[in-house]
Amino acid sequence: MTLKFNVQIMYDAFDKTPAIFNSVNTDNMYYPEHDTKTKIKLVHDIMNIDINSPYIQHIRANLNSTLRLIQASFNALEAIKIYEK
Repeated sequence: MTLKFNVQIMYDAFDKTPAIFNSVNTDNMYYPEHDTKTKIKLVHDIMNIDINSPYIQHIRANLNSTLRLIQASFNALEAIKIYEK
């Protein structure tokens, strides 16, 4: 018997969400061959992330990578905001 694991996350950074979505989703499109399937959608300015895999370790690794990319994108946008003033 094979188990299938699934993680769903909704992320909202208000006005920064579309830019963060574009950054994270672009990276996601270049790695389609993994056992872990990640779907990222932008619905009503809220980013929906759905991660599926038969291996919980792969889910954890993908989730960590995705969350780090989101944090890096958010931090970059915050840094730009500081220098715009």
